[in-house]
Amino acid sequence: MDFQKLEIEMRRLALEAGALIMEVYGQDDFGIEAKSDESPVTVADKLADAHISKGLRTSFPDVALVTEEQSDTHEAAVSTFLIVDPLDGTKEFIKRRGDFTVNIAYVENGIPIRGVVYAPARGRLFLTDHTGKSYEESGPFDTENVGKVRPISVSKPNNSALRIVASKSHRDEATDDYLEMYSYSDTKSAGSSLKFCLVATGEADLYPRLGRTMEWDTAAGQAVLLGAGGEVVHFDTHERLSYGKPGFENPFFIAFAPGVELVSTS
Repeated sequence: MDFQKLEIEMRRLALEAGALIMEVYGQDDFGIEAKSDESPVTVADKLADAHISKGLRTSFPDVALVTEEQSDTHEAAVSTFLIVDPLDGTKEFIKRRGDFTVNIAYVENGIPIRGVVYAPARGRLFLTDHTGKSYEESGPFDTENVGKVRPISVSKPNNSALRIVASKSHRDEATDDYLEMYSYSDTKSAGSSLKFCLVATGEADLYPRLGRTMEWDTAAGQAVLLGAGGEVVHFDTHERLSYGKPGFENPFFIAFAPGVELVSTS
């Protein structure tokens, strides 16, 4: 893989897809439909997916592509591939709450090692560079010219006063029960893959997810977090979360800054 080319293309496609999404966001009708699993999909999801998919297939024709909105890409068992969630947080998008993201990642041997997470309504762009290190770019964003960037890294956690981020749309009693096993000073809610990025920037220390997710929901966020010195592990075994699993479904997981004393539930 040409990682310099990948960095440029992932950034450009994420920004362009974000612009398409924001055009729909400004309209009255999102063209909402229900998918087979009853989750919503909008015109914005479809436009962003078509644009990103075309761009990736043109630039990297020999790399397998898995994308949420194309079920025919979910069948192959692969360990090295590009993976896309063109609009993560569709429910946040529909409710006009802003916490939705464009996600593109590159998985190599089961691990997401490069990625971009762009939150167009929040004006936040998180990427891994060609070396695998993560940074945040400040807007206004230009597709051809990179703006002001700053390296990001996880915080050094205080286990007697952890800062926790949890799902805005999917928080439940099981999550609250798990969080009560920790000593924390602050808890906040966020939507989509932004939760990974808040840990990556040191704005939070711990993000547990006790609910169903798919690999396209998490790959880019995990890549950004790994590039910032963080980790994502299985909820039960504490082994690193890997990709290319049958059906592309994730187990429960924990994203965190090293130094967090994870509670064992076994």
